[in-house]
Amino acid sequence: MSGWDDLYPLPVLPSWVAGTAVGIVSLHLIQKFFFPYFWADLRYLLKVLMYGLRVEMYRLQGRIVTILDKFVKLAEKQPHKPFLIYEGKVHTYWDVHRRSNRIAQVFLHHGALKKGDTVALLMTNEPDFIHVWFGLAKLGCVVAFLNFNVRSRSLLHCVSSCEPKVLVVGADLLGTLEEILPNLQKDLSVWIMTKDSTFPSVHTLLDKIEAASEDPVPVNRHSANNLKSSVLYIFTSGTTGLPKAAVISHMQVLKGAAGLWGFGATAEDIIYITLPLYHSAASLLGIGGCIELGATCVLKKKFSASQFWSDCKKYNVTVIQYIGELCRYLCSQPVKEGEKNHKVRLAVGNGVRNDVWREFLARFGPVKICEFYGATEGNICFMNHTGKIGSVGRTNFFYKLFFPFDLIKYDFQKDEPIRNKQGWCEKVKKGEAGLLISKVNAKNPFFGYAGNKRHTEKKLLCEVFKKGDLYFNTGDLMVQDHENFLYFWDRIGDTFRWKGENVATTEVSDVIVMLDFIQEVNVYGVSVPDHEGKAGMASLILKQNTSLDLEQMYKQVVTYLPSYACPLFLRVQKKMEMTGTFKQQKFRLVDEGFNPSTITDPLYFLDNSKKAYVLLTKEVHDLILFGKIKL
Repeated sequence: MSGWDDLYPLPVLPSWVAGTAVGIVSLHLIQKFFFPYFWADLRYLLKVLMYGLRVEMYRLQGRIVTILDKFVKLAEKQPHKPFLIYEGKVHTYWDVHRRSNRIAQVFLHHGALKKGDTVALLMTNEPDFIHVWFGLAKLGCVVAFLNFNVRSRSLLHCVSSCEPKVLVVGADLLGTLEEILPNLQKDLSVWIMTKDSTFPSVHTLLDKIEAASEDPVPVNRHSANNLKSSVLYIFTSGTTGLPKAAVISHMQVLKGAAGLWGFGATAEDIIYITLPLYHSAASLLGIGGCIELGATCVLKKKFSASQFWSDCKKYNVTVIQYIGELCRYLCSQPVKEGEKNHKVRLAVGNGVRNDVWREFLARFGPVKICEFYGATEGNICFMNHTGKIGSVGRTNFFYKLFFPFDLIKYDFQKDEPIRNKQGWCEKVKKGEAGLLISKVNAKNPFFGYAGNKRHTEKKLLCEVFKKGDLYFNTGDLMVQDHENFLYFWDRIGDTFRWKGENVATTEVSDVIVMLDFIQEVNVYGVSVPDHEGKAGMASLILKQNTSLDLEQMYKQVVTYLPSYACPLFLRVQKKMEMTGTFKQQKFRLVDEGFNPSTITDPLYFLDNSKKAYVLLTKEVHDLILFGKIKL
């Protein structure tokens, strides 16, 4: 028996233990092969629920906690922690709190602003953008972020649409102010971030900030009674026309600010923001995200591909923000030694192509790419929490319970959703492209646009699946695969995306048609190899007995349009083709692109190096295709 004991020194386990072990292993294998994303989905869903419960608990306690409240609390809790680092200078939480108090005091005593008044902000990336934003928020003002790339007529439209009492302009944008100043409404109070001014009846701000008190203004000036009340206007080109002021509520700011936390960022992270602060990605996800975490952000005046990684190393950056173009620009830089020698662990953004995604990871190391989807004014968001290359996010049964959405069939020729004989919209099958719509209800409201009720109504779809239902039309075509990953497919309507910005074709057309030799214009986007989005192209019909003045055309577009909206290609046609519903025919033009070998019409290219439109020859076309000409 002793020999037997020597061979089997451990006691024999009961049969039920072995059975349980086999069952556990079997369940694990079933989960791994049939539900591979179960635990990742569960963790993500629990995070979403946890954040929602926290906000709901505040509400039940009679407390409305905004992102500004969180910032003030952090300034008191961790006053010496760096909040902003800009051009090497550190601004602590307490520094930003004090300077924003000064700005609040200036406008309290000199600006005659009431709680709820709108103030338009035209500034580039700098700490004072945030100081002015927070200072005005402390007065309970709604702050409108103006896109500093927008010029002339479009900028005047943006200012008037949000009906501000005050316009604050950065010192480096006085040239832009000079363009629009004569046409601003007479009762608008204009302030500039300087100590003196050559403009008549324009107020200077820097001198008054220096003389102002650092005492906080009364809390009741900015205390919110409802998370659905407006706090910001952020401009978006939407799907048509001039830019529209999307109404941003406290609730939307809080949701946007939770994005970095949702992807796993912490208070110890250092976030690098190179995107413009007028954009919701930089202001809500970036600055708001830093506040939500209690983290530090490095703010850059303007994105620089050549300085990007040296900045990341210099400031020990751990989280970066991107748009798809940004990643491509980084991958296009000459290869250097030690490119993986950095501390960046998360990259959060949207719009990166599959090939660029793979190249980025191979070249710059194991950075977790956190792709997400969300329109500025929308009520739906997706987050790719698993890192699946190419996907903007994923969904499941439980996610749709809280954030109901659908992909519906769309008629590209008629440019509208397809409805069956009963008048209802129909859902697409998995793997098919469909228009993304999200249900509008009390939990997921759509706040619309300022200044024009019609624009708000145009973004809503009624009677979609049943009588009385209401959905937000995102204007985006998406595909959901059999694993429930979602992929961006294209935009609908008269909009395309270039250099990370939405371009409204009607806005471009309106500028070009002002030229006295233009009869009609058809603007659309065309694909350019190895470039994100679509480049602008304009098909032109000339008036009788006139010729194309390329010099005048160049001057017109660069004067009245932001750089990303200027058409890169021109095509002169004799007749404008129309659809059966009397809309301009774009599909054939888009398919034909800008190839002079297959198009007999005269073609021209916007050569930025020559600051002119030049004839698009086969040689120039080939240089563009091979990336020898920078677009």
